[in-house]
Amino acid sequence: MSAPVWRKSSRSAEGTSAQCVEVAPLPGGIGVRDSKEPEGGHLVLGVAAFRALLDELKR
Repeated sequence: MSAPVWRKSSRSAEGTSAQCVEVAPLPGGIGVRDSKEPEGGHLVLGVAAFRALLDELKR
């Protein structure tokens, strides 16, 4: 199995104090982690839960 490819928003500028999360497709769902501490672990949300989270954040 290859390493996950973590992505963050294009609005997240390098070298700033921006608070960002990174996401990656993982077995069993979508991984979510803190971009400032990528080695600090991650959450895995099911696809439906991740979509619901995005819907709530867009409100």
